[in-house]
Amino acid sequence: MFDAKRTIADLVQSPLLAAIRQQIAPERIIDDAIAIQQVAAPTFDEGRRAALVREQFARYTLKDISTDAVYNVYGRRPGQHPDKPALLVSAHLDTVFPLETDLAVRHAGERIYGPGLGDNSLGVAGLLALLNLFHTHEMHLPVDVWFVANSREEGLGDLGGIRAVWETLGHQLGAAIVLEGMALGHIYHAGIAVRRLRITCTAPGGHSWLHFGQASAIHSLMALGAEITSLTPPVQPRTTFNIGLISGGHSINSLATMAELYLDLRSEETSTLAALEQQVRDAIERLREPGVDFAVDVVGDRPAGSIPADDPLVALAAAALHTIDQDVAYESGSTDANVLLANGLPTVTVGISRGGNAHRLDEYIETAPIADGVWHLLLLALAAANTVSEW
Repeated sequence: MFDAKRTIADLVQSPLLAAIRQQIAPERIIDDAIAIQQVAAPTFDEGRRAALVREQFARYTLKDISTDAVYNVYGRRPGQHPDKPALLVSAHLDTVFPLETDLAVRHAGERIYGPGLGDNSLGVAGLLALLNLFHTHEMHLPVDVWFVANSREEGLGDLGGIRAVWETLGHQLGAAIVLEGMALGHIYHAGIAVRRLRITCTAPGGHSWLHFGQASAIHSLMALGAEITSLTPPVQPRTTFNIGLISGGHSINSLATMAELYLDLRSEETSTLAALEQQVRDAIERLREPGVDFAVDVVGDRPAGSIPADDPLVALAAAALHTIDQDVAYESGSTDANVLLANGLPTVTVGISRGGNAHRLDEYIETAPIADGVWHLLLLALAAANTVSEW
């Protein structure tokens, strides 16, 4: 039987790793995270940040360095047995913030504030920190390790970057580690199913006084919103909805001819998600009337997938966290891991540090845990590379 605790304990007792732990420099990792964060990378527009990361990859003599059509950056560190399943370590490049966002950072004690700093500039910096440790200490691993900084994780990117990574590398992989900047202590081993809908309503419209009583697209869409928010999704499996965006109309005294909303639906079970979506579609049908039409476009479809909490990769991640006296939270969520898990690849998402206010302008990271987070990542990556062929 595979013994994850023993595998991690053997690594910890290595004199080389004991020395490395003392040499992990959080200052450099923080500097890298800020340098990455200062290069804007909205979803679908990650090219500038991808170029920066590719320059860093080139410093470490990785093989097969490339950038694909969707701005994924690839680099391979060769292992001793290239014929065996490889390990993937990835971190997403993109952020939720538009190109014109002020990216200034602010230091406040053991916190640093800045849009996108934790999600996911610190994750990318953790990827580079692991690469630097492998390179500096000339670590020879039994299998290839692919380092990938991928695009399109956020929002309407719909995991397009990691989907392209799977198409390119999937046949070579035996396991994957996905990095998020602010998830230290959490092990995401289950990906929730997500459906995102753009619902557009059209109506004749008119003048607010002269044509009062005629259909307004905004009024009809608000009626749909009221139906949606009155739904009661189950607590188990956990299932949620959110109307995240609404737009429409062209003046205060006009009956709107068009309005639309964006709806995010999530569930731990694919069948439950499908049932929730059907409730929304049934509500739309009830609200149709002469002159009022609704169109539904699927703008996001994230697959579900999971591995059990006692999977060898999850057990290694937990054992590595215990070396830094960190409690473990086993989680489900929506990350790049969804695509990999849905395709049957053992995958965990782990963090580099802690932080808060993700997707807000006052997003922040905590600096004190960073060295421990990189140490945990190093142990997990080494253990996974050393044992993936045994699982």
